[in-house]
Amino acid sequence: MRLGINGDLGHKNPDEWIAQIRKYGVRAAVAPMTKDAPEEVKREYIRLAKQEDIVIGEVGVWNNVMAPDEAERKAAVTYAKEQLAFADEIGARCCVNVAGAAGEVWDGYYEENYSQETYERIIDTTRDIIDSVKPKRTFFTLEPMYWMHPDSPEDYLKMRKDIDRERFAVHLDYANMITSFSRYHHRSAFIAECFHKLGPYVKSVHAKDVILGPTPTVCIRETLPGTGKIDFRQVFRLADELDRDMPVFVEHLSSLEEYGKALRYLQSL
Repeated sequence: MRLGINGDLGHKNPDEWIAQIRKYGVRAAVAPMTKDAPEEVKREYIRLAKQEDIVIGEVGVWNNVMAPDEAERKAAVTYAKEQLAFADEIGARCCVNVAGAAGEVWDGYYEENYSQETYERIIDTTRDIIDSVKPKRTFFTLEPMYWMHPDSPEDYLKMRKDIDRERFAVHLDYANMITSFSRYHHRSAFIAECFHKLGPYVKSVHAKDVILGPTPTVCIRETLPGTGKIDFRQVFRLADELDRDMPVFVEHLSSLEEYGKALRYLQSL
């Protein structure tokens, strides 16, 4: 497996990017340029990635292809297709989005997120994105989320069967699926279940830590890796068993200093 940062490295050009990659000692990266970058700039980033043996693990979409506003929804789908094509162009392991929310907030909770109509629209929309682009070097994936599809290994497998496209794969964020006290308490068994059930289809992993919040109701929140309850040795072993080049990304930290602290801890394992 290869550790990486899913965050802004603060670079402005390929030389600054590769300097940051070397500084933090990572071997995987999210796309370091945008789809609109000049072709010669794209080529230089790709050349440096190959030279330094860096895997480009993800191209993100991060919009709401389920938006209730028709114009917003169409624009979101168009952008998702463009990002998938970009991921294919640069040979990223996957292009990732959330399935979408049935309301104004792109990653928000709405009761309609779990309606049959929304589910069918997710299936049809995902098929349309893949069929329009016809990727050959990358895969389209959906990040599991706390209150929308897919929210469990079983849900992801069902969606994969219903979407029925070879180029639909899995982005594994186990932390986003630890949404109950039972899963939190049995977290090691749940993480093993995620890897064992979804393993053949996983293209990228997020390495996130979680801790039970100090409230009388169940509140499970992300925390700096090493300050929560996730057994990262288990995560790394399972990821490495799937693929020696599996990108495993640290994300959602507030600064490069925090990323550096997290990486030093994870690298020490």
